[in-house]
Amino acid sequence: MFAICNLSIVPLRAEPSDKSEIVSQVLFGEHFKIVETLEKWVKIHLHYDDYEGWIDSKQYQEITKEQFEFLSNQPIILNGDLVEYVVDCNHKMLPITLGATLNFLQDETINTSKFEFEGYKITGILPKSHLVTTAMQYLEAPYLWGGKTPFGIDCSGFTQMVYKLNGYKLLRDASQQATQGDVLSFIEESEPGDLAFFDNEEGNIIHVGIILENNYIIHASGKVRIDRLDHLGIFNVDTHRHTHRLRVIKKII
Repeated sequence: MFAICNLSIVPLRAEPSDKSEIVSQVLFGEHFKIVETLEKWVKIHLHYDDYEGWIDSKQYQEITKEQFEFLSNQPIILNGDLVEYVVDCNHKMLPITLGATLNFLQDETINTSKFEFEGYKITGILPKSHLVTTAMQYLEAPYLWGGKTPFGIDCSGFTQMVYKLNGYKLLRDASQQATQGDVLSFIEESEPGDLAFFDNEEGNIIHVGIILENNYIIHASGKVRIDRLDHLGIFNVDTHRHTHRLRVIKKII
């Protein structure tokens, strides 16, 4: 079975239960395969980043395999505003967030609600220099484990969405993103838009942020914020102490 998200934001859970951890979110317009079905839950495999989890069986619209393949082969079109809305055939407004996918609106066989969108659209690959501009749109967004929107976002959701809005694909989790790109030996080799990864005492990658000019970094920790970056890691400009231990810097683009 195949489906598409026809709601603003759907929680993606680790297990088929409302009490289960939210590991990510499915945003409006994202399409996916349904790989397992229970009475009230379905396990899905997202097309964009191959991420898997469980969603409520009332929170998607079923599509055909042909429609799934059509969407998979189309250039991604995204909402470029912090908050916008689509209007259905009954003039009902559905709010959507920055990074919502709009591809399916072009196909009347999928867009059965006849949603219309008149906001700012983003598509294609943008210059690397635009990554920082996009990142600043999320500044002050509260930290939310599993979040992917300006109303709540985690560290890897932040980097993934910033890159996605500029036409570049990152995997979902920080440890997965750390497998992409090329390693840089020194902070001085980095450019704005490169990624810095941080580990814990066991050596596991647990955090990621986007490098800015002049040894600053923007990342989601409590909120999306700007701190200093040095050879030890992230130096919090408010508490004046290091909060994350630097593991590796990578150039993705």
